[in-house]
Amino acid sequence: MDILNALVTFLNFVFIPAAAYGAQLALGALGVTLIYGILRFSNFAHGDTMAFGTAITIIATWGLQSLGISLGPIPVALLALPIGIAGCALTVLATDRVVYRFYRRKKSDPIILVMASVGVMFIMNGLTRILIGVDEIRFADGARFVIDVRGFREWTGLQEGLALRTTQLITVVVAVLVVWALFRFLNKTKSGKAMRAYSDNEDLALLSGIDPERVVRLTWIIAAGLMTIAGVLYGLDKAFKPFNYFQILLPIFAAAIVGGLGSPIGAIAGGFIVAFSEVAITYPWKKVVEYLGFDTGNSLLQLMSTEYKFAVSFVILIIVLLFRPTGLFRGKSV
Repeated sequence: MDILNALVTFLNFVFIPAAAYGAQLALGALGVTLIYGILRFSNFAHGDTMAFGTAITIIATWGLQSLGISLGPIPVALLALPIGIAGCALTVLATDRVVYRFYRRKKSDPIILVMASVGVMFIMNGLTRILIGVDEIRFADGARFVIDVRGFREWTGLQEGLALRTTQLITVVVAVLVVWALFRFLNKTKSGKAMRAYSDNEDLALLSGIDPERVVRLTWIIAAGLMTIAGVLYGLDKAFKPFNYFQILLPIFAAAIVGGLGSPIGAIAGGFIVAFSEVAITYPWKKVVEYLGFDTGNSLLQLMSTEYKFAVSFVILIIVLLFRPTGLFRGKSV
């Protein structure tokens, strides 16, 4: 039995990748739940808006790099991130003014806004492809690893090596800071309290003198920030490709619904539940189990192939909708 090598293998291939992926899903799900809780509809353009904000950030990154700007071991994309957020925020505000505000003032049913968001999704997808193309782009510069396999093996003498990429560490740290800032804003500031009041009871909030259009603008700006940050972190950790952001829409919605659509805490919990489920179910556990002293024969101990990882999100989503539609943290009923 070799518990230390089993633990390192688990950390290397399950825990660390799932933690980074979970942080990305949590930020994306926070944007979904914020829009649902305040604007009362599910935004199907969420994934492609993430891609659009990320594309602007990449272009800004290239511009900064052409000027010789470097952050050493840290990706320059973090310096370009405010530009991406600003571009994404202006775009979603314009989209709200041109599309959503008309239906909001008519007090249309939520399904009308959902269908409108599907149209916006195709437009955002087209804009992203025109802006940056369809090819895979890797834009993570700086130091590649905080801990590398070879150095870890030499330091510990273990057979298995541990790898912690810079982008994975940055993802978790940035996600923690963003979540802390968001909750502080919602709970401590006048504008944040107004958003919460509007979400809880729209009519009572209006009677209290809260400006609904200001709340809507703030919601879109914060959601644009969350979408762009989540998209950039996902692109840094893996790679940027517009179609990938369309695919990630399913696990993001699954995360938001599992935690409770409309519940910020639920969105965070749901993000990590979905991420760890996807990684754990599609990982071949053969090496870990053999280090623990068990004979696995020719079996890889892999429940599902990695090609089907999004099916895990779909199954989780269906189970939650069937047995607990308000989610783990009792968000608004879907």
